[in-house]
Amino acid sequence: MLPQIDLPHPYYFREMYLPQLTSGPSSVAWSPDSKEVVYSMAGSLWRQKIDSSEAQQLTDGPGYDYQPDWSPDGKSVVFVSYQKDAMELWLLDLASGHTRQLTQEGAVNVEPRWSPDGKRIVFVSTTHNKRFHVFRADVSDGKLQNMVRLTGETKSDLPRYYYSAFDTEINPVWTRDGKEIFLVSNRGHIHGTGGFWRMKAEPGAEPREIHYEETNWKARPDFSPDSSRMVYSSYLGREWHQLWVMPAKGGDAFPISYGDWDETNVRWSPDGTLLAFVSNRNGNTELWIQNIAGGAQHRLEKKERHYRESMVRFRVSAQGPKGETVAARISITDAKGRFYAPVSAWIHADDGYDRTQRPFEAHYFYSRGEEDIDLPAGKFEVEILRGFEEPMLRSAFPMQAGKDYEMSLAVSAHRHWTGFAGENWVSSDLHVHMNYGGTYRNTPEHLVEQAEAENLQLVNNLIVNKEQRFPDIAYDGKQIDVASKADAMVVHGQEFHTSYWGHRGVLDLRGSVLLPGYAGYPNTAAASLYPMNADVYDMAHAKGALVGEVHPFDEAPDPFAKPAQRITDELPVDVALGKLDYMEIVGFSDHRATAAVWYRLLNLGFRLPAGAGTDATANYAAPIRGHVGMNRVYVQMPGHSMNVDEWLRALKAGQTFATNGPLLDFSLGGVGIGGDVNLDRAEGAATFRAKLQSIAHVDHLDIVCNGVVAKSLADKIVGTGGISEALVDIGGTIPLKESGWCVLRAASDKAEYPVLDNYVYATTSPIYVTVGGKRARSPEDAKYFVAWIERMIDTTAKYPDWNSAAEKEYVMGRLSEGKKIFEGMR
Repeated sequence: MLPQIDLPHPYYFREMYLPQLTSGPSSVAWSPDSKEVVYSMAGSLWRQKIDSSEAQQLTDGPGYDYQPDWSPDGKSVVFVSYQKDAMELWLLDLASGHTRQLTQEGAVNVEPRWSPDGKRIVFVSTTHNKRFHVFRADVSDGKLQNMVRLTGETKSDLPRYYYSAFDTEINPVWTRDGKEIFLVSNRGHIHGTGGFWRMKAEPGAEPREIHYEETNWKARPDFSPDSSRMVYSSYLGREWHQLWVMPAKGGDAFPISYGDWDETNVRWSPDGTLLAFVSNRNGNTELWIQNIAGGAQHRLEKKERHYRESMVRFRVSAQGPKGETVAARISITDAKGRFYAPVSAWIHADDGYDRTQRPFEAHYFYSRGEEDIDLPAGKFEVEILRGFEEPMLRSAFPMQAGKDYEMSLAVSAHRHWTGFAGENWVSSDLHVHMNYGGTYRNTPEHLVEQAEAENLQLVNNLIVNKEQRFPDIAYDGKQIDVASKADAMVVHGQEFHTSYWGHRGVLDLRGSVLLPGYAGYPNTAAASLYPMNADVYDMAHAKGALVGEVHPFDEAPDPFAKPAQRITDELPVDVALGKLDYMEIVGFSDHRATAAVWYRLLNLGFRLPAGAGTDATANYAAPIRGHVGMNRVYVQMPGHSMNVDEWLRALKAGQTFATNGPLLDFSLGGVGIGGDVNLDRAEGAATFRAKLQSIAHVDHLDIVCNGVVAKSLADKIVGTGGISEALVDIGGTIPLKESGWCVLRAASDKAEYPVLDNYVYATTSPIYVTVGGKRARSPEDAKYFVAWIERMIDTTAKYPDWNSAAEKEYVMGRLSEGKKIFEGMR
């Protein structure tokens, strides 16, 4: 996504910093007379008087328009337009309505701000080395001239995990005299996007820090017209961003708004009396106004929308067999790929996309079953998808001006998937974050709606820190949420967020979350590597939870590499000590790389079920690589009811398959997934049954035993181009020469829409095989994990930030204990 940016963890800055498509307002600017505002909404710019409920559309494509700033003379608006795989600055002439492109470099250019005299702008651009720097340029006769970079490029030696080694400069704003700029930078800091700095608006000027706190992309300061104060968004000591004010030259800050929601993108009116900002207090984004004196707030309503061209009213519905409305995921795009949604819908976007297939990333919204949408005349395509159990419905149609249109598409109303033979399979996403610093404010009730639209029966909301805060800490210890429904449940747990040892999922945690929620955070009171994950498992198990390895590997570790790799993931120690209950084989990682490590553990006789978790950030406009339920595990349970305790038991027993699209079933020797096959002698054989159904194209269908393909079923797939949607049911016999395990695996070679993952992938948990009473052995894999733990021991021994020598001695002892277990398997 946007290769013009070279920074780690793009799923954070993309959502929290770059403008995203939302049906509600996303940014705002004042008119010079303080009587009107211009704002971005639904990918267009809009104008509205603050004493009116009528909104006038100013732009309508061809891309998505964001971040307007009104010129001091009132004649024009500078803004960001996302199109042609870039974010460029454009200029809108308010009198004529004409727009002109200002930047042409094909980079990411954001946050333009006019100078007080209206002759220059400052903005953030990635034109220099693909990193965020502040630039200045002159604007004359509708053209951009004399563009220069104001901020230098500094590489830090600080141990930043989520942020680049190179300092980042964002959120520029002019001082009211036009001589200096104010910006946010993480220069000299480890965590967050940094503190507040001032510098002369000249290249090479030395900035000076006037205030520090751990900002997280959204501070976006603005000066009061009298230059005495600065307003910005902060979550200091809280879980949500609120409005704070501090002296313009630095000093102590205090909040001027309070609430369990976000208030961001604040702008001070030129007359100094009002603040305009974006709030998600009601879930979606809204525009609010606050009085400086007294603090009274009111929402700027948009009861009438005046579009640039006449619109057609379109009603779309998803209906079950009896005509009832059914929740579903819906996408509506025009012939140029531009997306449309209802005025109140939460718009979501795919995390990445194939640029050869579409001009923009795939957008979608969730519907309870029926929606009204305003569309311009033209050709449109509607797509409706409801989980993995039935194919996506598509319908293309033209719309003419002056008419209203309705469309109803029939979908199944069933909730539980009954497999290929009437079994009871319960689908679940093991790794969801209801709120994680994103655009919207999510609730359990809305999370249930998201699950219903995805035909997902169980959502595991993992409470987790994001920088200094725990956005969902209010649901600490709630377990099954009261908003749950019989076929769409929310169960609260925790993600323990220690990046050194690896993140871990804690499911159905009884009682309070485990605090502080992480270890190994440099320059904090949690800098020590104790407790290690093995200790966290003990704490979690004592509270009745299951614990799993989450988003494991983008590349399989190579402990034999030269020079030596830095390997600190505690996985093999956890497994050797018998602490781990499941592993996300399909998740926010590379599924094949993760499976390669999983296979090695299985080869040594460890029993480790396949799980799946999206790491879905359910309040993001652009979720971390996927929507709720994109990566899900199906757990086979007795009967046709839902019981969380029984579901946890079946998950731990390995009665599962993990998938981002294909549905699987597998038996070996008459034994189902998670079971045991016992053969009296080597050179034996067993019958198998393999079944597959998929909403997306699949290239490969394989039975994998002991890490190698024992039988490829690709030639059995219908046609020569793979399988999509049709049911495959294959039986046969495979030889089983030694003890070990077998799984059924399906995959594609590339991304396949409507699966919004890097590629299609599914695997069952193992069926375990014992031949002649012998246990599984693999000396080669034992040596691999011995070398892995040796790398951990070498790195951990050099770690400087222990609270005591006893802590270090204890941790080193646990690592050695795990190593000895693998040494005994060589």
